[in-house]
Amino acid sequence: MKLWPAKGSENTSETVKTALERANELGIKHIVVASNSGATAELFAEKGLEVTCVTHHVGFKGPGINEMEPEARKKLESKGIKLLTTTHLLAGVDRSLHLKFQGVYPAEIIASALRMFGQGVKVCVEISVMALDAGMVPYGEEIIAVAGSGKGCDAACVIAPDHSNQFFDTKVKEVICMPREK
Repeated sequence: MKLWPAKGSENTSETVKTALERANELGIKHIVVASNSGATAELFAEKGLEVTCVTHHVGFKGPGINEMEPEARKKLESKGIKLLTTTHLLAGVDRSLHLKFQGVYPAEIIASALRMFGQGVKVCVEISVMALDAGMVPYGEEIIAVAGSGKGCDAACVIAPDHSNQFFDTKVKEVICMPREK
């Protein structure tokens, strides 16, 4: 496992390189990338892998707002990248309950526990299951998930995701890289 000294977009190029190297070593064909602008996902284009880009859900930044511009979507799709814009696995209705009633709910507890490994690792787990639920990666195969702590990426994991209704059967096989400081 590689550790970056700090979180942030300055780790993007090395995270991409390291994730691609590990995919090649393990013969993994599917990469799931968190990206709201499309810039990080585009770095994985045309590398001989099936790439799925998972974005924030519409409304994440405000009612009706889709963060990814239509031109960016078209560009990614033209490069063969699949796009998934849907409700976040570890937010959704639980976040609504939290905002309305100020409580703590199960999905938030799971998300907080995963954040002990950093925001990027938490998102890697989340987007892997989301992509599997959407049928964008095959069931029963290891994938590589890539995410970050804001812009760019700083974490990559080998994950064997399970469906959300069997979430705790998801296996994080390896943390390929992550920031040491969270």
